[in-house]
Amino acid sequence: FCPGCRALQPPVPRPDLFRLMDCDRSFRIDARQLQRRFRSLQRAVHPDRFGQRPPKEQYYSEQHSSLINKAYQTLLNPLSRGLYLLELSGVEPAQETDCDADSVFLMEIMEINEKLAEPKNEDIFEEIETLIKVKQEELTREVTAAFERDDLQEAKKLLAKMKYFANLEDKLKAKKIPS
Repeated sequence: FCPGCRALQPPVPRPDLFRLMDCDRSFRIDARQLQRRFRSLQRAVHPDRFGQRPPKEQYYSEQHSSLINKAYQTLLNPLSRGLYLLELSGVEPAQETDCDADSVFLMEIMEINEKLAEPKNEDIFEEIETLIKVKQEELTREVTAAFERDDLQEAKKLLAKMKYFANLEDKLKAKKIPS
């Protein structure tokens, strides 16, 4: 907001999402604090509050609201938060073609994919869902440790593995939706 006239100003290009959400630039975040900041910012700039303001301010309000949503979603999710931290550090995320992932890991992913390809079976789905949740929690702990050691290359490898499990999670959700 302009300190003089209190008019909403345009968002800065490419803001630091951690600074916007008043969080330390760290993989470890306080989800409740993040949520409080999200709600506070949305209350201040939500488009519903700018219906009677000039069109330019209405537009800025939409931009701010969208940016705040993006920041919240990015920082709340461990995978996107980790990838964003790598981006801020100038580290390119691992590509799908980077086949330096270990063969044991790739076999595990293939086996889960094969189970997902089988005919719909609720017991198998629950088993896979539990496995994915456990693996994601384990990887999140390992990524946290890697970032705290400032081992960005290790964090990058672990985030690539997290991405595989996130893809499996998406496939599982798609399978569970009744067609």
